[in-house]
Amino acid sequence: MTAFDELPFRLTYDAEPSRAIRGRVTFPRAHASPAPFVLIVHGLMGFMEWGFFPLLAERVAASGFVAVRFDLSGSGVGDDDVDFSAPANLEHDTPSRSLEDIARVRAFVEREVPGVDRARCGLVGHSRGGALALLHAAERPDTRAVATWNAIASFERWDEVTRREWRRVGHLPIANSRTRQLFRLSTDVLDDLDRNRARLDVPARCAEVVTPVLLIQADADEAVAPTSADELARALSRAETRVEHISATGHAFGARHPFVGAPPELERVLGATTAFLRARMECTF
Repeated sequence: MTAFDELPFRLTYDAEPSRAIRGRVTFPRAHASPAPFVLIVHGLMGFMEWGFFPLLAERVAASGFVAVRFDLSGSGVGDDDVDFSAPANLEHDTPSRSLEDIARVRAFVEREVPGVDRARCGLVGHSRGGALALLHAAERPDTRAVATWNAIASFERWDEVTRREWRRVGHLPIANSRTRQLFRLSTDVLDDLDRNRARLDVPARCAEVVTPVLLIQADADEAVAPTSADELARALSRAETRVEHISATGHAFGARHPFVGAPPELERVLGATTAFLRARMECTF
C-alpha cells in the first residue's frame, strides 16, 4: 500500500453506461499549494496498476506534484483494476475516445481535486499513451510539459492487406502476451483513423506542439521502432525537445507485472522524467 495519500475516482459517460474511467490521484506529502499536476497515460494492454505505473505516480508525487494515473475507458480492465474483464470496451476503443478520456480526466482534476494548480499540467505517456499525450498537448497548448516513454509515432500500424482482411472479418485478433488472452479490435479503429486522419496524424500534429517535450526511447524496444523518438523529435519543430536513448533495454525498461522492483534502466528513466517535469513546470518543492 502506498505511503502517499490517494483519492480514487470513477468517471462515467451518460450516453454509454458501460464506459468508465477509473483512476487514482496521488498527493505529495509536502508541497506548495496549489501544486502542479501530472496525468499518467498508459498504452495498449496497459492499465494504471500495471508494473511501473504506481511507482511512477509515487516518484511524481515525491517531486512535489499531484500525480493522476487512470485506466482509459477502452483499456479492457474491469472494476478490480487488474483483470481484463471488460473486453468489449477494448474491442471498441479508438484513439479519439482515448483523447476524450484524457480531456475528461484533466477537466475533473481542474474542477474537483483540491490543492491543484490548474494552470500547471504535465503529462507522461507510455507507448500509445505517449502519442496520445502529444496529441493532447497539440490541442491544449497551455500544457506545461510532456514526457513520453517509447511513444509510437503513428496509429497506422497495419498494412493494406491486414486492413482489408480486418474489414472483411469485422475484427482483428490481438494477443496479450502476459495473460495469454486473445482479444479483438473492431473496425471502429479503422473508421476513426479514416474519419479523423488530420487529428490523429501524430507527426503532423507534433508540428503544432509548443510544450516542452522529453522523448525517452529504449534502443532494444521490441514493440516500438527505436527510431520513433527521433522521428517525433524532427516533427516537434516548434517545441523545446530533448531525446534520451536508453541502451540495452526494452519496451518496459526491464520492468514487468507483477512488479518486483525497478531495474537500473527504469531508475534512469524515472530520474530523467521527474527532473524534466520539475524544471519545465517550475516546481519549487
